[in-house]
Amino acid sequence: MKLSIFHSIHTRIMTATTLLIVAIVGAVVWSWAKNEGDVYREQKRQQAQTLAVALSNALTNELVDQNWGQIRLGLNLMLRRNPEFVYILVSDARASDQIVAAMPNDFQDQYIPDVVPADITNAALQVYTDTPPVVETFILRDIEFQGERRARRGERVLEVASDIRNASGEKIGTFRLGISLRQVNRAIVKAVNKALLVGVLGLGVGLVGAYILARELTNPVRRLQISATKIAAGDLEHRADIQRTDEIGALAATFNEMATVLQASFSRLQRTLESFERFVPGKFLTVIASDGIENIQVGVASTRLITILFADIRGYTSMSEQMTPLETFALLNDYLACMGQVINDTGGFIDKYIGDAIMALFEDETTGCALHAALAMQQSLKVFNEKRSREFQPTVNIGIGIHRGEVVMGTIGFTSRIESTVIGDAVNVAARVEGLTRKYNCDVLVTESVVAALRRPEAFELRLVDESVKVKGKNEPVAIYELMASSRGLGIGN
Repeated sequence: MKLSIFHSIHTRIMTATTLLIVAIVGAVVWSWAKNEGDVYREQKRQQAQTLAVALSNALTNELVDQNWGQIRLGLNLMLRRNPEFVYILVSDARASDQIVAAMPNDFQDQYIPDVVPADITNAALQVYTDTPPVVETFILRDIEFQGERRARRGERVLEVASDIRNASGEKIGTFRLGISLRQVNRAIVKAVNKALLVGVLGLGVGLVGAYILARELTNPVRRLQISATKIAAGDLEHRADIQRTDEIGALAATFNEMATVLQASFSRLQRTLESFERFVPGKFLTVIASDGIENIQVGVASTRLITILFADIRGYTSMSEQMTPLETFALLNDYLACMGQVINDTGGFIDKYIGDAIMALFEDETTGCALHAALAMQQSLKVFNEKRSREFQPTVNIGIGIHRGEVVMGTIGFTSRIESTVIGDAVNVAARVEGLTRKYNCDVLVTESVVAALRRPEAFELRLVDESVKVKGKNEPVAIYELMASSRGLGIGN
């Protein structure tokens, strides 16, 4: 599970850069310390070799003359004057490499002293024709000289062994010198401390640089995020204000281009939706596409109690035969525009056009609006006909039938061709009632179910035309009323 703190690019850059700097500084410090240690050790080796050769040569005459007291006195003096010297051993090859002089004196008369591992002693007693061997080893026990501890058990030392030869070049003894590495270690520690100081300074500078770099990289990204949030919230005119010449600047430019394309696409989509609503009313979409137009499916349906208005032009067939197709087309558009505006203004919506017929729907709670719409349609038609008369064009008469009942609103068709529709017995009754307007010579007929649903029936003048008329396609008779043009008021909500 990732820590939430590492979700930030700023933190990731800081962490990655810091780890890289630490790795580089650590490698530099380690390399520096190792190099310094190697240099100090090499210097100490060379000094030890030079010193061992010089001292072995100085002891040649005393060893030839077996002047052991003089040798021991010299060794004692060397050990006192050189605190780095841990031990000095002089062995006589003529006496089976017995140690004839030693400082401290503990190792005198021994053959293999318990100061260093035996293999170091065996290697030191070998005959060497070139430079004296120098090995790094450890002390087997604590060593003291004149009350001063020269080395602790396990402490690292350098041992150098040099042959002692007589005038004829024959090896007659071995000079062994053990030198403490404390001074070398102190020098190495000092070098490491300097390296660490430089490393810490470098790390500090690197961290500051990493912070500045992370800020320079992440601030534009945050601003892009804010811009994306604003666009997602609907501000399609917003653009990211990032002026850079690097990859982030290119990203910002691409982001703004995307926002421009998105704005254009959204505008086209909005216009498409507006156009779509001209084909399918918005109130209808709330039923068949409650999850959005993009989720419309075949077979979506909802049962509603609704008022249906049918309006049809009387004598339309014979009228169209006397007109050209273009004239008929223009007549229909003018007429439907006039009637559609009235229906919208009175709270209804047009479900479909069936040739010259209009099928409009009104929610159940606005049944009175359907009657207001019928009256307003008659008045608008009067104005419409007056205009056509002045232009010497044929006038239009319409019949309107209104019925209230339960219908099913939904979609029919298949995947590539879907259509919204209203199905139910109430639709058929409304259409039949409109047809009865010709029989009873009435402009507007409404059924008893419509009258019963009115909240203010006194607002309308209704005349019973037939209390029991058999509508085609329906077994039970219905009562129908004529809506008189002299009905009072046109207030909506009755």
